Order: sequence, then structure tokens, then C-alpha cells
Amino acid sequence: MSDATQPGSRPSATGYAEVNGLRMYYEVHGGPDRPDLGEDTGRPLVLLHGGVLTIEMSFGQLLPPLAAHRRIIATELQGHGRTADIDRPLTLPDLAGDVIGLLDRLGVERADFFGFSLGGLTALQTAIDAPDRVGRLVLAATHFRPDGYHPEIRDPELPDTEGRLPTEGDFRRMQETYADVAPDPGHFDAFLAKVNTMVGSFQGWSDDTLRAVAAPTLIVVGDNDFVRLEHAAELHRLIPVAQLAVLPGTTHMELVQRPGFLLPMLEEFLPAVHG
Repeated sequence: MSDATQPGSRPSATGYAEVNGLRMYYEVHGGPDRPDLGEDTGRPLVLLHGGVLTIEMSFGQLLPPLAAHRRIIATELQGHGRTADIDRPLTLPDLAGDVIGLLDRLGVERADFFGFSLGGLTALQTAIDAPDRVGRLVLAATHFRPDGYHPEIRDPELPDTEGRLPTEGDFRRMQETYADVAPDPGHFDAFLAKVNTMVGSFQGWSDDTLRAVAAPTLIVVGDNDFVRLEHAAELHRLIPVAQLAVLPGTTHMELVQRPGFLLPMLEEFLPAVHG
């Protein structure tokens, strides 16, 4: 099952990079078959998907219009999609290190980043660990401490009265997509538990660490997201050069499915040609 049904969503190049013990899958959009997207287009844009998702599930509706104007590098993190899991816990420093290693393999010195959920955490960790590698930063549905999530997201025993949690259909789609593309389709339940362990142990970053983030940052949340609006506003206050957007009528899972809202913001915040 593939969600990459949008016209023009086919990558110009795909491959695997040997990075930190991973065979890390990546795609390049707007690459060799787009000679108009040369070095003068400035930094590429790196897309980092959400937890237990794939490139298509997170960015299928956004990739074609984004790739029409700039080079895109999309990758699948440890254990996600086409990137096989390895005998290593999931940690944000390791995931960020993998992304930096991939950029090294591709000869990319500096890039802009758009991360959704787990991808947003990874993008922010990258900006903290390797600020010279990050130009602009888009953090979609991204918290920075455990209390940033609504209580029912952190405690499955609480009722989901606001409809914030993924639906049964969402979980079925995750599992079916995983089965279609993963090197070990039977690893889904174990990997889901591994991701949940990572999210449950997330301690976040200090205020001082966030105040030191140099990258201009666009923070995007849904008004019915996992992330509390007050928490998103606090992240906006802490990062020195930041903007905040709240998408109306939008849950966590729906956020990257709202191109009508997102694309104008991204086009404004991530100009196709810049230094």
C-alpha cells in the first residue's frame, strides 16, 4: 500500500547509505532529472517523518509541490519504512547523528529541515548538536518536554474525549504500510513498542538549550494536536527567532495532510532561492 499517489511524487533518485551501522533509506526529489534545480537553488530541504510512519505517509501530499521549486532529501529513520531496525535503542542523539551521517554521505554541508512529530524532535536535536548543518527549521507537532503532550496522550488509561489519538484506521494504515515496505514485516509490534519506549522516556531539553538554537524556526501545531497550545507558545518564546502557526480543525495525524494551510506557510518561510 502506497500513499505516494500525487502526480510528480516519484523521486528522481533513491538509495541506501551505510550510516552508523544502519542501511538508511533515502530519496532525492528534484534531482538529476531537474537540471533547473541546480546549486543556485540554495540549501536542500530535509524531510523527517513521524514515528512509525514513512516518507509517503507523512509527506505524500506535500512532496510534489515542494519538489517543484527546490531539491528535497527525504529519509526513513532507524527501523522505519525501508530502513531496517538494528540492535540499538532509539535515542534522539543517535537519530540526529544518523541524519548528519546521511548528509555527509550525500555531500550536503547545510540544509533546511522539516520534521513532523518524531521527525521534529530529530530535527531539533540536529539543530542543537550540529547548528552549522541547519539553515531553517520547521517543527510540526513537536513538543520539547513530556508535559507538552495532553494528559490522555501520555496515559492510555485516560479517555480520549477530544478525539486527539490516532484512530483504528490510522493504526491499521501504519501496520499495512510497514508490512508493504519494511525489510522485516513481522517486526512491527516489537518496533512499535520500541518507539513507545523512546517517547515515554523522553525528558526534553532545558530552557537554556532552546534559547541557544540559532536556526530561524517555524513551529506548527494543530488546534487539536497531541501538543498543548500553551506548550507550543512556550517553545515559540524560548527559541530566539521563531514563528508560531496553529492550524484550525486539525489533529496530530491530520497536520501534514493539510497542504492548503501548510504550503503557503512553507513557501513563505522556506524560499526556494536563498543563501
